[in-house]
Amino acid sequence: MKNFFASGVRWFLHAGVLLVAFLTPPAMALEVGEQAPDFSLPASDGKTYTLSQFRGKQPVVIAFFPKAFTGG
Repeated sequence: MKNFFASGVRWFLHAGVLLVAFLTPPAMALEVGEQAPDFSLPASDGKTYTLSQFRGKQPVVIAFFPKAFTGG
């Protein structure tokens, strides 16, 4: 019974992911030279920064490390 429940939960989660993937509008692609829209992201120092804080002052590099500092 436990195995049946786990497979049902997995099926439900997969169906939810597919539903969100099909209902979410695609992101707009930027052309070379276009200005990126303003956004905010949390940094490793615990603060949240916006792109507009740095626009015209210094280059911005966003580094993303999947599974960094995780057990997976």
